[in-house]
Amino acid sequence: MPIEIANLTRSYEGARGAPTVQALRGITLSIPDAEIFGILGPNGAGKTTLVRILATLLTPTSGTANVNGLDVVTDAKEVRRQVGVAFGGERGLYDRLSATDNLRFAAQLYSVSPRRIRGRVSELLELVGLADKSKARVETFSRGMKQRLHIARALIHDPAVVFLDEPSSGLDPVAARALRELAGELRERGKTILLATHSMVEADELCDRVSIISSGEILRMGTPEQVKADVSLGRILEVEAYDDPAEAISLIRTLPTVSAVEHASSGDTVRVIVRLEPESDMSVADIISRMDGNRIGRAFDREPTLEDAYVSIVEAGIR
Repeated sequence: MPIEIANLTRSYEGARGAPTVQALRGITLSIPDAEIFGILGPNGAGKTTLVRILATLLTPTSGTANVNGLDVVTDAKEVRRQVGVAFGGERGLYDRLSATDNLRFAAQLYSVSPRRIRGRVSELLELVGLADKSKARVETFSRGMKQRLHIARALIHDPAVVFLDEPSSGLDPVAARALRELAGELRERGKTILLATHSMVEADELCDRVSIISSGEILRMGTPEQVKADVSLGRILEVEAYDDPAEAISLIRTLPTVSAVEHASSGDTVRVIVRLEPESDMSVADIISRMDGNRIGRAFDREPTLEDAYVSIVEAGIR
């Protein structure tokens, strides 16, 4: 197995007498070859801590973590040769250097053979869609272009395992889709990818398996389909309202077979999401009838998404 983790914990001393923070609490999992494995969780759940331990940037408090059979503590130097890490954000690149020079510098740090550097740099710039920007300074790049260059740099030494920590954070939908396509291509090339993300679309589309963690513990693990099926979410009705539906929402919450009601505002529109018990025969029309006086936009009955399952699991874990 490229990645094997057993009973992994990480604690931080609290500042000025504050209680010790348990960032990871007994994480155990295995990730096979050529799998994209997603780590999902709220801010502070322990996702980045886990990635940093596997990348040998942090040491665990207890437990073990192996990458390609190498211990991340005792074999840290060799582990670094076998992994590539791309953290989200724009830091870590040299803005006044070109894309080519950034990759050449990274290649030298990883002791890539001088005879291979030119070909490797060209190959990676082509892979991430930056071949036509090879001579341009990075300071002229968009955020999405910088993210792709981060991934190219993580691949410069041809690692077997790649860690992507929030790679699409802050990207527009077009750039985020391009990154998802790139991650899929890396899997086709046999790379094992650990993906830490907040994007449920990204996880559902890309990941072979996902784990949902909160407060340093794994709450659920499986394929996206298994996670959705394991959570008894029943049916979900969605209605868009253009007035203030607060009174209607209060009424809907009291209806039989309604297990939860959420709402989110976007401009002049309020999305009302009604979760029903599995046996409920309530329809969209029944919900709309309770929203008398509200101007209604789209209304539909849908299957639960990975985001629905994630919210339900994390909320239950917090309670």
